[in-house]
Amino acid sequence: MATTERVATGPRSPFNGKNLAWVGALAAVALFLTLGIRHGTCPSSGSIWLSYFIYGLRSGAIYAMVALGYTMVYGVLQLLNFAHSEVFMIGTFAAVYTIKKLFGVQTNHPPTGLTLMFVLLVTIIFAAAASGLTAVVMERVAYRPLRRRGASRLAYLITAIGVSLVLSNLFLLLDGGKHLGIPWSWPAIGGPGAVNYPPTISQDKWFSIGGVPVSPVTVLVMAVAVVMLIVLDQFVRRTRTGQGIRAVAEDPETASLMGVNVDQIVVATFLVGGLMAGVAAGLFGITFGAAQYSIGFYPGLKAFTAAVLGGIGNVRGAMLGGLLLGLIEQFGIACTAAQWQNVIAFVVLVAVLMFRPTGILGEQVGG
Repeated sequence: MATTERVATGPRSPFNGKNLAWVGALAAVALFLTLGIRHGTCPSSGSIWLSYFIYGLRSGAIYAMVALGYTMVYGVLQLLNFAHSEVFMIGTFAAVYTIKKLFGVQTNHPPTGLTLMFVLLVTIIFAAAASGLTAVVMERVAYRPLRRRGASRLAYLITAIGVSLVLSNLFLLLDGGKHLGIPWSWPAIGGPGAVNYPPTISQDKWFSIGGVPVSPVTVLVMAVAVVMLIVLDQFVRRTRTGQGIRAVAEDPETASLMGVNVDQIVVATFLVGGLMAGVAAGLFGITFGAAQYSIGFYPGLKAFTAAVLGGIGNVRGAMLGGLLLGLIEQFGIACTAAQWQNVIAFVVLVAVLMFRPTGILGEQVGG
């Protein structure tokens, strides 16, 4: 009589290869920080580390919002939309001209009180609308024809780079002069120089945490970012459009057979990603005070790094990756110098692609 041998298995060990890799990475970071503090390379003051922590969260919140555009489009179309940095750039211009032209804010007369709140609210809405519209037009003009012809991923990637170059150079030419043989002057919107924001919200101390001053602009960035990230997370998980996004990301053909309008879902994905980038752009411009044709380059690449770090295609991964990247950058420059900030971000990107290409939370839209 045949018998079946059953292999007894105990509880699954938490010390698998993936967890050990992350534990090892954290241990290495802790070791380097300890050695840096001991040898005077890194600061030893707790208040200094707290200040870097606060600034890291502020930067990371902006990276996270921009990263959501990358991760949602990748989750639905398997497309790395490198023109997303120009969607961000257009949002910064929309914000600065809303403040300067629509409200007429002057350097010597910044808004206060309820007027300030109204100006900030409308500015962020206009920046989000401009970026969202840009993303939708980009999808309709550049990507939809490729999708209908069944183009390869390489064609998508080349198109994305081309759209990025076209938009950035367009704003470079929008300097009020005559270009390309056209007899009339182009609108004076961008140009080679930066367009400076008039002062709106104070950068000075509002209150302190552990002896570290916190400015109103820092509170604004963090508050808006938290609200937007929660709203997007719930939108993807609980609304019909969000469920459609997740269905198309899982299997476009099956979703189409189940009655999901794939074209509408793709447009919604680009729109939501553009809106998030626009909100981030408005906050970025208000914080750092400038808009320029090339301003989206570094935030765009860092947002892409954040998306990869958290798990490209994973909404919560993009949020986590953005916050972590902001903290890693700030803690890194605490032990080096501000000039190393971009280097640190790209070292993180290379390291993740080499050792954990699926990111912390893995690839799963809406996960």
